[in-house]
Amino acid sequence: MSKTSAEIASQPEVWAKAAEVAKQTGPLAADEESVAVIGCGTSWFIAQAYTRMREVNGKGISDAFTATEFPLDREYDRVVCLSRSGTTSEIIDVMKHLHEAGRPAILITAVGEGPAAPYAEREVVLDFADEESVVQTRFATSALAYMRSTLGDDIAPAIEDAKKALEVELKQSWIDATQISFLGTGWTIGLANEAGLKLREASQSWTETYPAMEYRHGPISIAEPGRLVWIFGEVPHGMVDQINETGAEIHASELDPMADLVIAQRLAVARAEAKGLDPDHPRHLSRSVILDDEE
Repeated sequence: MSKTSAEIASQPEVWAKAAEVAKQTGPLAADEESVAVIGCGTSWFIAQAYTRMREVNGKGISDAFTATEFPLDREYDRVVCLSRSGTTSEIIDVMKHLHEAGRPAILITAVGEGPAAPYAEREVVLDFADEESVVQTRFATSALAYMRSTLGDDIAPAIEDAKKALEVELKQSWIDATQISFLGTGWTIGLANEAGLKLREASQSWTETYPAMEYRHGPISIAEPGRLVWIFGEVPHGMVDQINETGAEIHASELDPMADLVIAQRLAVARAEAKGLDPDHPRHLSRSVILDDEE
């Protein structure tokens, strides 16, 4: 079993631990406070999911940014930075700037007391969710489990669904699909973005990601037999019929969308192995992006 597969399989257990941490730390921000969440790559997509969920739940203005595009002069009541390693150069740069401006951020990480820590208002360390693999799986979902829990969301059903997700049969047609489109609505758009990234990273698959309703405005043109459309969460009315007409296969699960992401993670590994690739060592990638000072 690859390291990535073992880490995927551990998610029900680590999600439960993340929920316990949320009970200890309490909310990341008070209701009605404005919040920005910053991350790079996978962390950015997890930020998208959390901020959309927070705003829909009426907790206040909530925005997600990749670190290089964060508007440094925009005022938020709280800024949260998400970094598995705590060493990502772009995250450290933003946190340093905010600290110097008297607006330090909260850091959520798997590795405490790293180079970003001196600039943090406080650290939330999910060290039990850290990973050896390059491709993020359990840290990302555990961070989201923690963030969902801080909103008062009971993730116990999601944990049970994740156990089921580990047993779902991966269809051969999914492994062989020539192209996969991941779709979502609301907070699951972030999960769709993350699923697409996971398949690209681990298995070099051709994936595209869209808000579900946006898929009809052009992207559906690539749907055809042998391709797969994967929909996280609620399926918009009429979409199944439209996709069926193209001949593409549809996957839509009744499991919690975060558990459905677990299935997509497993698919990324299966497709990598089917191609003779090593999911633990994706090409051109490292565990953390650390840039030279002149960059």
